Order: sequence, then structure tokens, then C-alpha cells
Amino acid sequence: MSAIPHAAFVAPILMLVASNVFMTFAWYGHLKFPSVSLPLVVVISWGIAFFEYCLAVPANRIGHEVYSAAQLKTIQEVVTLLVFAVFSVTVLKEALTWNHAVGFALIAGGAFFIFQGPL
Repeated sequence: MSAIPHAAFVAPILMLVASNVFMTFAWYGHLKFPSVSLPLVVVISWGIAFFEYCLAVPANRIGHEVYSAAQLKTIQEVVTLLVFAVFSVTVLKEALTWNHAVGFALIAGGAFFIFQGPL
């Protein structure tokens, strides 16, 4: 039996991080420009989301060699929260509060159980 290359574990996570940066800008970047028409925002966001798909789909295909689908979805959700938290603070200038931290911690706790063997 051949060993699974280390890149098979790491590459999907890095690709999901990059894809989430694109998707976060597609979904929330327009909030910085409230005067831009909604139809234009939708078209621009759709264009940005194309690049998210170009990373997310291969990340899931590659990642499924070493992670289950549930684990891949969990990685994606945790990455989404982390990317969004940074984006929210740095781009939107919205503060994160203790209730955000508690909510994120509970989600991280759920993620922990996804990566454990059957209980």
C-alpha cells in the first residue's frame, strides 16, 4: 500500500481558504458600496464567485482522497468563519463580540467531533 502524499491533506485546505476569500468578497464586499445598483452587484459578485468555484471544486475532489465529505464540509465551514471574521473586522470595520466568539467556539467544538472516530 502506498503512502498518501502530505500535499493531499494540505492542498485542499489551502485551496478552500483561497476559495473562501473570493466567496467572502463576492457575498459581502458590495456592502462597502451601497450606492451601486443591486443588479450590477449581483453580476460582479457572480463573476467573483466563478473563481471561488475554480478553487472549491478541485479542493473537494482532491480532498476526498483523504477526507470524508462530512470532514470536507466541516473544514469549509470553519474556514468560512475564520475568513469572514477577518474580513468583517478589516474590511467592514465591524467588531466581533464575545457572543460571536462563543458561537464560533461552539461550531469549532462540533467540528472537533466530526474528525473523531465513531463514538
